[in-house]
Amino acid sequence: MKKERTRIEHDPFAVEQREWKQRQSKERYKQLLTIISPIFLLLLWEVMSRTGMMDIRFFPPPSAILGSFYKMIASGAMADHIGVSLYRIFAGFLAGVIPGIIVGLLMGLYSPIRHFVQPIVMALMPIPTLALLPIIIILFGIGDLSKVVTIAGSVFFPVVINTAAGVLNIDRIYLDVANNYGAGKVQFFFKIALPGALPVMLEGIQMGQAIALLTIVAAEMMGATSGIGYLIWTSYKAFLLKDMYVGLILISFFGYLFSLLLRSLQKKLLPWR
Repeated sequence: MKKERTRIEHDPFAVEQREWKQRQSKERYKQLLTIISPIFLLLLWEVMSRTGMMDIRFFPPPSAILGSFYKMIASGAMADHIGVSLYRIFAGFLAGVIPGIIVGLLMGLYSPIRHFVQPIVMALMPIPTLALLPIIIILFGIGDLSKVVTIAGSVFFPVVINTAAGVLNIDRIYLDVANNYGAGKVQFFFKIALPGALPVMLEGIQMGQAIALLTIVAAEMMGATSGIGYLIWTSYKAFLLKDMYVGLILISFFGYLFSLLLRSLQKKLLPWR
C-alpha cells in the first residue's frame, strides 16, 4: 500500500490529475461564494426590515418588492419597460463599441491619426454625456434615438482609449516579425493589432457596459415614457418605493448578467489569461 502511494505521488499524470481536481474544487468554491453573497445580502435586508432595524417605509423587505414585481409582470407593464430599456442599451452599446474599436485601432497603429484624434478625445471625454443630453434631445428628439446616442457617446470613450492603449502595448517583436514577412495592412490589422489589443480592449468594453447601464437610467429619467429608468423616477415621485426598488434591482441584475457574459466571452477569446 505504501509503495502504491509512493508510485502515485511520483507519477506525473497522477500529480497533474490531483492538481486539476484541486483547481476545480477551488473554482466551484468561488462560484458558490458568488451565488451566496447576493442571497446573504437580501436575507439580511429582509430580517432588518421585518424586525424594525430599518424603516420599512423607505426600505421595504425584498419579499414585498418581489410581490410588486409579480404584479407588474401580470399587468404586462414590466415586459414593456424591460424590452424598451434592453433595446436602447444594446443599440447604444454597439453604436459606441464598434466605432470605438475602429478608431482605437487606427490611433494605435498610425501616429498621425493618433496625434490628430487624441486631443479631441481628451477634450470631450471629461464632459459627462448626460450634460449634453439637452442638446442631444434637441438634435435627435425625445424618442429612442436620443437615448441610443447618449449611451453610445458614454461607451465610446473608454473603448477607444483602452483599444489604443492595447495596440501601443503590443510587444515590438511581433511588429518586426510582421514587417519582415511582408504582412499587408489588412493582415497586420486583423492578425497583429486586433488580437494584440484584445485583452485591454475587452476591459474597456467591460467598463463600457457598466457605463451603458448607468447612462440608460439617467437618460430615461428625462424625456421618456417607458423604460426601467422611467419606472424608477416616476415611482420615486409617487413615493411607490417598492416599484422603485424593482427597477433598481433589475438594473443591478442586468449589470451582473452582462458582466458574466462578457467575462465568459473573455475566457473564450483569451484562454491563456
